[in-house]
Amino acid sequence: MRLGPVLILAVLVLVLSASSPYFATTQNLGNVLAQSAVIAILAVGQLLVILTRGIDLSVGSTLALAAVVGALVFESRGGGVLTICVMLLAGAAVGAVNGLVYVFGRLPHPFIITLATLSIARGLALSLSHGQPISGMPHVVDTVGGGSIGWLPYSSFLVAFVAIVVTLFLTRVVWGRWIYAVGGNPEGARRLGIPRSWVLVSVYVCSGLLAGIAAVVTAGRLNAGSPTFGQLAELDSIAAVVIGGASFLGGRGHVGHALVGALMIGVIRNGMNLLNIEASRQLIVIGVVIVLAVESDVVRGRLEERFRALKAAGA
Repeated sequence: MRLGPVLILAVLVLVLSASSPYFATTQNLGNVLAQSAVIAILAVGQLLVILTRGIDLSVGSTLALAAVVGALVFESRGGGVLTICVMLLAGAAVGAVNGLVYVFGRLPHPFIITLATLSIARGLALSLSHGQPISGMPHVVDTVGGGSIGWLPYSSFLVAFVAIVVTLFLTRVVWGRWIYAVGGNPEGARRLGIPRSWVLVSVYVCSGLLAGIAAVVTAGRLNAGSPTFGQLAELDSIAAVVIGGASFLGGRGHVGHALVGALMIGVIRNGMNLLNIEASRQLIVIGVVIVLAVESDVVRGRLEERFRALKAAGA
């Protein structure tokens, strides 16, 4: 098990608890979970893409577009179920465009199409909303995004549900084994007859769908749909996955580790806010933590290799 990020998270919690009397309260813990929910959901989708040696730069813009479309639908027709379905479909549609164009357009890397849809989705969100937030969301959306049971936010239950479902698919369903195979050994996957093209399309659809779910949480928390939602969220989601130890070479990563990475980012931001540290320095701290988390895993791997070598020499 990769313990580096977990240990760093534990150290951060201890340091921040000692630095601020408000950090370790149940109310603030609820705030951390609520603030981390969107990053966590996006990180799970980003993980699926990274497992296949890809990347999705469009998730933040997809979130904004889904939230704006949902707000427009609620404004014109009302209905919580319809609004949520439209938001999820909008996210999945952007993901489908990413996957289909990348695979069947034979692009050299998904960076190209997801960078394009980052711009297109944000532009559509700005155009549809005329550059202004659209206030109002159904009660069910407000409850999911902003409601809580005591100090525990409903959004944390949604994160847990998403994590469990994706974990089950990755570990108990053949589709999950295909994802690891396509990312870990593309040539071997081809020889085994795995439908690589459709596996790749599916992970981008899933990433877009999860961006739609993240839009529901964001829109519910702020009771609005805005074209400015999700700015730099793609970087947070990638950072969470990297902190969690997933490899850009594909085939390595776990949902639980991505959640730890997302929680770490949430803890850092929350703690820095409590300590009145300016946003620019928060970015520096997050960057340092990413380096420490990744380097700790590198050191662990080297120590394990040296231990195995010494054990073999002694045998």
